[in-house]
Amino acid sequence: MPQLPLQTETTLTERYQTTVPSVVRKALHLGKKDKIRFTVEPNGSVTLSRAEPNEDDPILNAFLSFLGNDIEQHPENIQALSPAMRASIQSLTEGVDIDLNAPLDENDD
Repeated sequence: MPQLPLQTETTLTERYQTTVPSVVRKALHLGKKDKIRFTVEPNGSVTLSRAEPNEDDPILNAFLSFLGNDIEQHPENIQALSPAMRASIQSLTEGVDIDLNAPLDENDD
């Protein structure tokens, strides 16, 4: 017996956030902190799928390769932070609390 497509809806908040409906989470075997991928097709339809955790970021990999090569070729350029630089960093970040799971600021798009 052919399986009919399942449809469900969700609403965008003022901050363009939404909740992935439970039937979709179950179908994709999603858990907390899992990543999802949106694929926009040429016809305008969008496919939502589970993003595999072992996928590499090509831009980040290229940057890390660049850094690695530079460190290998010029190890003399690696320097420890000076006490003044360390103090400057600490003063600039003092009292800054970052919650990566907090919702976006209303001014962020």
